[in-house]
Amino acid sequence: MSIHLEEYQDLLEDLGGQAAEVLEASWQEATRAFSTGGLKRYYLEGARSLHSLGRGSEMVVAFVQEAPDLAQELGEDAVGELVSSAIKMYSKTSGAVITLLISTSPIAARRLGDLRLFGGYLRLVDNLLGQAPRGVRPMLEHLDELLSQLTLGGLRRWATWGAQAHRTDLEEQIAYFGLESPESRSVFQKERRGTLFVDVQRRINLYLRSLWARDFFMRPTSGDFESREGYKPYIEGFTIFLPDAFDDWEGLTGLDLYRAAAAHAAAHVVYTREMQPEEAPRGVTGVLTELFEDARVEALASQGFPGLRNLWTPLHTATPDDGEAPQALLARTARALLDPDYRDDHPFVTRARAALAERTEDLEAPGLARALAEALAPEFPEQGYMNPRQVAPDVLYRDDNRYMWAFGREEDDFETLMASGSNQERVYVTPMEMINTLDVPGAGDDAQMIMVLATEWFRDGEEESINQQEGKEPISLPYHYHEWDYQMQLERPHWVTLLERRPQKGDVAEIDAINEKHKPLISRLKFLIEAMQPQGVQRLRKQAEGDELDLNALVDAQIDLRMRRQPDERIYVRNIRQVRDLSVLVLLDLSESTNEMVQGTDTSVVQLAREATALLGGAISKIGDPFAIHGFASDGRHDVEYYRFKDFGAPYDDHARARLAGMKGQLSTRMGAAVRHAGHLLQQQGTQKKLLLIVTDGEPADTDVRDPQYLRQDAKRAVEEVGKNGVYSFCISLDPNADEYVERIFGAQHFMVLDRIERLPEKLPMLYAGLTR
Repeated sequence: MSIHLEEYQDLLEDLGGQAAEVLEASWQEATRAFSTGGLKRYYLEGARSLHSLGRGSEMVVAFVQEAPDLAQELGEDAVGELVSSAIKMYSKTSGAVITLLISTSPIAARRLGDLRLFGGYLRLVDNLLGQAPRGVRPMLEHLDELLSQLTLGGLRRWATWGAQAHRTDLEEQIAYFGLESPESRSVFQKERRGTLFVDVQRRINLYLRSLWARDFFMRPTSGDFESREGYKPYIEGFTIFLPDAFDDWEGLTGLDLYRAAAAHAAAHVVYTREMQPEEAPRGVTGVLTELFEDARVEALASQGFPGLRNLWTPLHTATPDDGEAPQALLARTARALLDPDYRDDHPFVTRARAALAERTEDLEAPGLARALAEALAPEFPEQGYMNPRQVAPDVLYRDDNRYMWAFGREEDDFETLMASGSNQERVYVTPMEMINTLDVPGAGDDAQMIMVLATEWFRDGEEESINQQEGKEPISLPYHYHEWDYQMQLERPHWVTLLERRPQKGDVAEIDAINEKHKPLISRLKFLIEAMQPQGVQRLRKQAEGDELDLNALVDAQIDLRMRRQPDERIYVRNIRQVRDLSVLVLLDLSESTNEMVQGTDTSVVQLAREATALLGGAISKIGDPFAIHGFASDGRHDVEYYRFKDFGAPYDDHARARLAGMKGQLSTRMGAAVRHAGHLLQQQGTQKKLLLIVTDGEPADTDVRDPQYLRQDAKRAVEEVGKNGVYSFCISLDPNADEYVERIFGAQHFMVLDRIERLPEKLPMLYAGLTR
């Protein structure tokens, strides 16, 4: 099916004059750049939307001319992002600035090279309109020069510096953002990077193709905007993400670093072919598995292309002088496994090198890296909990190894569609909707909509067993939430990334043991549960209005009439259904501190939380209230992990109890993002009352935040936000010192500090009864 411009005669008449002429002249180019659906949805409707803003024809003309180029650079979705941003900005600035934004969008697309980075650029412009409105126009006029030298992170830092330095001086804003002031040039020079990804992407593609005779998908990533280092390289699906810029390092050019990083990541894609038995285990075994897998794929690549070792070896700089701390020792081991000329007499380094050398002829054996890690883990000097991200060897070119743990678990088909810029939409439907709607069981690559059974987590049972047989681990799309900066008194948009991860299962017998342990408490709860259960339909007699007549009241009224007395007009019966219109979400803090033992006991905090939620879950399931049990932990703002142990609508059965049994503590406590996500899930419930019950053992904190007030203030803001949407929040704090901060976060009468933590299993069900009575 094709679209002809003549079919949109009404649009041509609306645009009129020059805009209509430009649209007719650009039509052939647009038909080549857009799909049939995108031509209508993004191009024509985008022109109509911009015209409806009433800011003149220049804006529409610029869009009609530049949108095809933008679509060819980044895909149709980029055009949709541009239109949405222009509509969002039109009330903040003039039509001339929006026209300039549209006109320069192909420049930004070419220099950034990725849809997500382009979206970050549009958000940067939107933020600047609120902070330095006079500076946006001169910045856009110099965009080509800026982006030819700066990454998106560098542009953001340069612009933020100018906005803060000249917040009230409009003339200085114009000079700074026009690159006319000395400080502007100084900050610009400071933020310049050595080699930009967009300048060498084609050369790197040809380099990898010459090695492995295949194409690799590569995209840039801008990393953390506050850090000039950016992200480490990483692999998602079959796409290699490399930093958007590399500085020259120790005599090596940025191009050398790109070759090293791309070749290492490509070696993973080529030689990592097996699914790991579990997902990214913490501790020594997990860290060593990553170390040996890196060495294994590099050894395989070097067998075919010996020159690669010469490319990677100069980037390993660890020496015995670095010491024996876990990170230093791992870096020394990584160098020893790659460089045969490196000398290191540490027993563990020697043992690791010998273990890999024994398997040189068998490098493609299944489970080799894991087997070597398990064999050497007892010999590693440092034992216990280790976060791989914190102790991983600081080797500039190596990726973060998420690929080896995700291989076979991710939604490969969806990731591939994302990598290719597909516009397919995944719609979750019930089984009956799927049966009644679909004529065929699958969809082609050109389908605009894919229907999927409505299970954000594949339900335990037949669907899950099928899913596991396919080797795919269900995981949500990333959720991006804002965060409140109390110092600037502004929200940082799309600041935090939250991912729903599948909780590991434990032994259901542990939950049964909890019920056996707390039999006396369960007996006391029985009477409380019976009192809280809905009592069915209650008939209220002698009502002024109702559902039926009350015969006894009618007889009394007739008697009163015959006795010439005023009759009682309340002659109806009203039937009232006793229903507890309430849903509750229990949100558990699962940070590393919950693994600590409660003073005077041999029980950890996370074990007590498991006992309390197991008892509470059993009680609520008997009452009949819709409820969910979720948990969260975090490792910086880019990785807030969210776990659903029991969901709304899912039964509290052995599968949910097994997930509770597998509960464990790790990482940090970024509470604000978790509260916003839990509030979002609660708002989807159709009940009148919504309760968010938070159980935590400490104040909000995370690895990338130093100011102790920052995350407290954000958590307070998050509680206020969900409260405006009808969610009542209550916190049970297990921190004896929580009085200093918990009231400021949740408000008076919205918290309880439990001084005797061992009483949590008893207090939590009782508290729930008191809050919901």
